[in-house]
Amino acid sequence: MPNPWTGKGNPYTRKEVVDRLRATLKQGNAIIAAGAGTGISAKFIEQGGADLIIIYNSGRFRMMGHGSSCGLMAYGDANAIAMEIGEYEVLPVVEEVPVICGVHATDPRRRMWHWLGQVKAMGFSGVNNFPTHTIVDGHFRGVLEETGMSVQKEFEMVALARRMDLFSVVYVATPDEAVQMAKAGADAIIAHVGTTVGGSIGVKKAVVTWDFTIKRTQEIINAARRVRKDIFFLCHGGPINTPADADRVLQNTDAVGFVGASSLERMGVEASLTNLTREFKNLKAPAAKSFGKARKG
Repeated sequence: MPNPWTGKGNPYTRKEVVDRLRATLKQGNAIIAAGAGTGISAKFIEQGGADLIIIYNSGRFRMMGHGSSCGLMAYGDANAIAMEIGEYEVLPVVEEVPVICGVHATDPRRRMWHWLGQVKAMGFSGVNNFPTHTIVDGHFRGVLEETGMSVQKEFEMVALARRMDLFSVVYVATPDEAVQMAKAGADAIIAHVGTTVGGSIGVKKAVVTWDFTIKRTQEIINAARRVRKDIFFLCHGGPINTPADADRVLQNTDAVGFVGASSLERMGVEASLTNLTREFKNLKAPAAKSFGKARKG
């Protein structure tokens, strides 16, 4: 059942979130999960019909006008930022859509069982692994793996969330990570193919090809399916920026939905504010030429 104290909305049980998503698919519709960095974003994302709202620290940086990659840097306490956005901005205004909390699972200062207890008590219906080390590669990824900040901690966090009856929707970048998340009990797996292209602060050159996007998304799905058949698979990132882009992936893979953060929240704000401001600036003031002069008559 929904919130037992109010009769509707968050928090939902894990099964309730799963059942809601299955109902969406039964209607033949794609699952749409949206990142929100502010209350007003979440409010209107819900009105647009999103199935899930995900909160994590990058949303705050994004809505401050900075790139989403800020969320991977040491620019604040990622866990505290997500909790604050949820408590004071998003959870008070979202009526019904399940709200998911981004959890930085490798933070050595958190007792994860204790932190997930606070996430649940706050009224979140699930967790997401962000900031995530799955999208870090190269030498630095090796350093993280060897110095106590391994992605293994993200797998462990998801397994713990499953035991605590929290829904989990998680990022992975490789088939191997997809297998580990499936074994951990993830309910939904997001095939992350890189930072989203487009807009004023999206990547322009550091983006993968469409061929890679389609191929890697399906590879991730195939790998996880060998472990479990009940996982929701979603696409995200790279060249997937518009509804037409998301549809391209859905038509060419077994993904059943899309996760939009920059592509929904940031791009929506950039376009609408720019165009609306231009409309206002196109207004003409008949009295402008006589400014400072007394009106005759």
